[in-house]
Amino acid sequence: MHDTALPPPAELLATPLVWTAADGRIAGANPAFCRWLGVSVRRLLGQPLASLESQGDDLAERLAQGWDGVDAVRLPRLALALPGERSRFAEGWLTALDAGGWLLEAHPVDEFAAPDPAQVLPGAFSAALKGLAHELRNPLAGLKGAAQLLARRAGNRDAAEGELIELIGAEIERLNTLLEQLLSPAPQRPHAPLNIHAALERVLRLAENEAGWTLQLQRDYDPSIPEFAGDADRLTQALLNLVRNAIQAGATRIVLRTRVEHGVRTAEYASPLALRLEVADDGRGVPEDLAEHLFLPLVSGRAEGTGLGLALAQQVAREHRGTLSFRSRPGHTVFTLLLPLPVASEEKELADG
Repeated sequence: MHDTALPPPAELLATPLVWTAADGRIAGANPAFCRWLGVSVRRLLGQPLASLESQGDDLAERLAQGWDGVDAVRLPRLALALPGERSRFAEGWLTALDAGGWLLEAHPVDEFAAPDPAQVLPGAFSAALKGLAHELRNPLAGLKGAAQLLARRAGNRDAAEGELIELIGAEIERLNTLLEQLLSPAPQRPHAPLNIHAALERVLRLAENEAGWTLQLQRDYDPSIPEFAGDADRLTQALLNLVRNAIQAGATRIVLRTRVEHGVRTAEYASPLALRLEVADDGRGVPEDLAEHLFLPLVSGRAEGTGLGLALAQQVAREHRGTLSFRSRPGHTVFTLLLPLPVASEEKELADG
């Protein structure tokens, strides 16, 4: 959090800034903000900051929620104006001030008339996938019944025919499992204090059992990383998916690395501390033709793959206000999970709670 009385450099900044008192009413704005909005600071003083939002209610909702320990929150589609004036558009960053007020930093953008594709497409794509899954369930049920009938009729007459029928049944079951995963994703559970290294050790044990002695697994942990609130099971599954992908890409060596980073922006949040968790491997790397769409469901580089592992891992990152990214070349691929960490006061709350 920051002081309500902003330092003199704020007046000199080219970035539009406006700040409030504890009651949410505007207590000041720098010249850049006044020029951008086309009003004098005198007209702004005393106005509720939320009243400047001319389209939508993202800013009003965030102000109503109060400070929740996150250093700054991104407001990607912000339209601001005084009543009756022309709207100005910006990407905003809202920061809580120590005295209870707010600081809004506006980065002006061109007018946006249509919904943000980055926000709309994932939801539309998910809805389309669920619709397709529903449409496929009935034909698959019919195929499953036909395969069972063929199996009963075939009996032990022809071993080759029996193998083909078993293959049909197994593939139908695989498709049914895939549809269930698309239609019934795991509900998000309340977060609880967790130790990320305990989750990583669980991942390592599972990977060792699956890969055997041919795989070299290495730990590179930062022991200073504090506990934070999260879903240990979901994070374990996401990390296991990353490790399995590395194994399936022919890796013989996988390194799990944790570090603390300062002043990192993750997803739509800015946090003074963040966990940087890397899964590095020496496998074949990500094929170039898949790199752009790698995190979309059903995108896979393997004929037998479902393409849901990375999509799930990215969803788990979002559930924890984090991001998942990667860099890759043959022989060196690194998937990086960035998750915000609690500051000192939050660490005490976790310990006490």
